[in-house]
Amino acid sequence: MPGIDECLLEAMALPGARGAALVDWSSGLALGTIGESPVGDHETTAAETAELARAAAEYESFARADAGPSGGASPAGPAVEDLIVTTRGGFHLLRFVETSFDSSVFLHVWLDRADGNLAFARIRLRALAEGLVLR
Repeated sequence: MPGIDECLLEAMALPGARGAALVDWSSGLALGTIGESPVGDHETTAAETAELARAAAEYESFARADAGPSGGASPAGPAVEDLIVTTRGGFHLLRFVETSFDSSVFLHVWLDRADGNLAFARIRLRALAEGLVLR
């Protein structure tokens, strides 16, 4: 089972991958980064993507149908599995990581729009998130 560095290296093997990070969405801190950042600074990117992840994880509109009216994060993690943001030049894929402890972590991969395969990236990122071992 891969740790953070191995997981990020595997994410960068995705077609069109330009950068990747593991981010704590409650604090906005990057726990690990690799490759490029869309704004040239991984910490800024981590803080900005954390805001998006936090909103999606906490808003009732994105709760599971069986989560009830309070929705939001459950003991197993947020109801949201992943987020996709499409820009003119690329795709940003955020995949929430479920852990055995109370965590608020997601994987963020930035793909070049011309070379990236969004469907494949979603499938691969899910597998990476499921196998990730946080130490």
